[in-house]
Amino acid sequence: MNAPHTEEFLTLQEIVAAARARLAPGPWSYLIGGAETETTVRRNRQALDSIAFRPRVLRDVSRLDVSSNFFNKKIRLPVMLAPIGGLESIVAGGAAAAARGAAAFGVPQMLSSVCQPGLEATAAAADTVRVFQLYVRGDDAWVDDHVKRAIDNGYSAFCLTVDVAMYSRRERDLVGRFIKPWRATAPAGSTFQSGLSWDQVKRFKDKHRVPLIIKGIATVEDAEIALQHGVEVIYVSNHGGRQLDHGLGSMTVLPQVVTAVAGRAEVWVDGGFMRGTDVVKAYALGAKTVGLGRLPCLGLAAAGTPGLVRVLEILEDEIRTCLGLLGVTSFAELTPAHVTAAPPVGEHDVFSAFPLLGEPPNR
Repeated sequence: MNAPHTEEFLTLQEIVAAARARLAPGPWSYLIGGAETETTVRRNRQALDSIAFRPRVLRDVSRLDVSSNFFNKKIRLPVMLAPIGGLESIVAGGAAAAARGAAAFGVPQMLSSVCQPGLEATAAAADTVRVFQLYVRGDDAWVDDHVKRAIDNGYSAFCLTVDVAMYSRRERDLVGRFIKPWRATAPAGSTFQSGLSWDQVKRFKDKHRVPLIIKGIATVEDAEIALQHGVEVIYVSNHGGRQLDHGLGSMTVLPQVVTAVAGRAEVWVDGGFMRGTDVVKAYALGAKTVGLGRLPCLGLAAAGTPGLVRVLEILEDEIRTCLGLLGVTSFAELTPAHVTAAPPVGEHDVFSAFPLLGEPPNR
């Protein structure tokens, strides 16, 4: 099937529908699925849907600036492509296709260490603002080698993902007998990730000068320990609901962590972000960068690199509309006073942000 012209997409939900039509069952289930009962996936959306806006009016929003900063580099929106393993099963070219989209639009990419074509080739594919995320599959020397390679290839920071001490049971993948490309070649019985501790974080900070991001923080207690170790970025994440089942939604955890961190480090977040309004809610509650996982993948699946760019263009339009209607002219003007708790509406799942998906086309 030929990819549609991206100008045909006027809404994000049209991109979701196109991605569904183009992806094989295995990669589709991998993309949308979570661990076991997928309760955490649903809670990610429920947490976002339980936040309402408090708009201010007559504020002169004729000029809007939706840009942000990322390690002292200006970016077009305060979002980044979150690390997704096995992107090559979603789009030809894998992470290189995503890098080209990120560069074309102007947002950062966080590259997963289990995504092809790998660290060097992805960096060479496009002049992106980029950071590198590592799953620990070797000893300290192996980690140090990846740090050096990342620095040598222009990655601005280094990320350790810490919520994968055990590999979760993702039942959609199990039922469909789908094995991601990197899992098929991963060494059996490796204990490096399960053996990861704060000792390795201390060693990293003692040895390396590159900024460190800890991804997978889900409690105030662990955020405090990260601060004690000098971590520059505390990344609130539950792996998109793919790891621990029955966890809290990321947006439930975010305000608690932001309060505890109190400006001593940057706080980032991901988990269920599908709309421009979602990004605005996170920023209002203290997140400086929002990781987008499934949404960029849907754009890539729908129409390759141009599909990813179109996702970001529509997201930007949604964000501009939201900020203007809230009565602010930039993200810097957002405060917690712009949001409030509210009863969520409807059901909550990975696609509850797109309520028209199940309806027949109006043409």
